[in-house]
Amino acid sequence: MAQITPTQALAELHAGNRRFVTGVPRHPNQDAGHRAAVADGQHPFAAIVGCSDSRLAAEIIFDRGLGDLFVVRTAGHTAGPEVLGSVEYAVTVLGTPLVVVLGHDSCGAVQAARDAARTGTQPPGHLYSVVAAVGPSLRRAAQEGVHDIDGIVDIHIAQTVEVLLGNSPVIAAEVAAGRCAVVGMSYRLAAGEVRTVASAPDPAPAPAPVDGPAVTLPGPVGQPAAVAG
Repeated sequence: MAQITPTQALAELHAGNRRFVTGVPRHPNQDAGHRAAVADGQHPFAAIVGCSDSRLAAEIIFDRGLGDLFVVRTAGHTAGPEVLGSVEYAVTVLGTPLVVVLGHDSCGAVQAARDAARTGTQPPGHLYSVVAAVGPSLRRAAQEGVHDIDGIVDIHIAQTVEVLLGNSPVIAAEVAAGRCAVVGMSYRLAAGEVRTVASAPDPAPAPAPVDGPAVTLPGPVGQPAAVAG
């Protein structure tokens, strides 16, 4: 795909998701010819920072193929240094114009963090790092009076958008220059739909959210959110 704007990249994702939801996927860029064509280089039009959940395969959800999406996945889409570096590579070296934080309803990582907070029990091993990274989102949800799991998930998606901008001057500079946008999306496991819950800046006009209002962030965040080490 030729170089496109953040708005065009977002429209491509929404169009692919509509095809997926309605059961008419095109499976673009998945043939042998395209495989050979992209063997010598990649120019993805979107970077996806997604949850590792096995039901959240970005290329399927957005009906895309080889070379289209630069995908980084962690449990609860937590964004530590390796994730930040990967996204910085996408937007600066590969020229990717759109970064999407992709979460989903009934997120197990968010539920685990909430259970740990309620019981005061520390999860074993490195799972603690995942739970700790979700902690700021839980505190933000409590301050806003949000207690249902999917409402907390939306806040956690928005929080991850802020982490990308607040903890990476490189990404924030690309957004400020208008070369890139960062968008938070929530995926509904049963319906297959995505909706926008946060963006910086808003690369609209974009399709209206399927469920619930979008929360537009005002730009690069001055105070970085906490990220577990």
